[in-house]
Amino acid sequence: MRRKILVCGAGGFIGTHLVSHLKQQGHYVVGADLKLPQWSTTDADEFHLIDLTDKSNVDTVVTHDVDEIYQLAADMGGAGYVFTGENDADIMQNSASINLNICRAMTEHNVNRVLFTSSACIYPFDQIDLAEHTAYPAQPDSDYGWEKLFAERLYAAYNKNYGIDVRIVRLHNVFGPLGSYNNGKEKAPAAICRKVAQANDGIVEVWGNGEQTRSFLYIDECITGLQKIMASGYTQPINLGSEQMVTINELVDTVADIANKKITKTYASGPVGVAGRTSNNKMISNVCGWAPAENLVEGLEQTYKWIEQEIDNAR
Repeated sequence: MRRKILVCGAGGFIGTHLVSHLKQQGHYVVGADLKLPQWSTTDADEFHLIDLTDKSNVDTVVTHDVDEIYQLAADMGGAGYVFTGENDADIMQNSASINLNICRAMTEHNVNRVLFTSSACIYPFDQIDLAEHTAYPAQPDSDYGWEKLFAERLYAAYNKNYGIDVRIVRLHNVFGPLGSYNNGKEKAPAAICRKVAQANDGIVEVWGNGEQTRSFLYIDECITGLQKIMASGYTQPINLGSEQMVTINELVDTVADIANKKITKTYASGPVGVAGRTSNNKMISNVCGWAPAENLVEGLEQTYKWIEQEIDNAR
């Protein structure tokens, strides 16, 4: 059935891919963001260049004829943005304002279904196996994580008090083409692909000792998961990530193999986040009868190819 769908954060990495996928399914898609997609055109039927921290702007897109909302908009970035402590006030102010505005607009304009993208950053700093129930007692790994946890509670409260049909998705390190790779907000896979692509001298710098572990979810699996969770009817927080845990050193070696380059790793101080973590996918398997495929190498191949081409085009 064709629906009118609002994607907030439609100019971002995940939002760009989501808009394209929804259009391929035949829906009428409205995008809203501060910026247009940086590395592609948008496939949205309408795209509103607006600041969602301003409630009057939110009222122009959260209209009574919208069937559902994907709320991806946030002030965010990789470790170089989130974990330095230099952006915490802006991150919390901007993201909280967006979510407060959207919740209130939904009640005022009778829009009843929303999917909110939270983050693995809501989990305690020293937690490795991130099952959903381990979020409490709360000790998020950053102020970015604290804001996401607040927003989870906000959407849950609107579900309880106003009957809004909510989905709360805890994303884990999504990567792929069309994402940030050179602006300070890139995450580890994109940053490493860029460093390897530019390593004409064979030197790749790694923040920390490279033994910190992560799991990484390819964008195509993310989009499939978001839609399955939206269709599920499940209103509690749920993980969407990979269970394939690798060290940053292993990630560098994998990208170097893809690039067919011999590299030497050097180590430097820098924001590294938590020592290790991975998604626990028991809940999504139970709720959706599906879990993301473990296609890290395939995803890195596509990501490296795209970043390498972007770097070549910029020369």
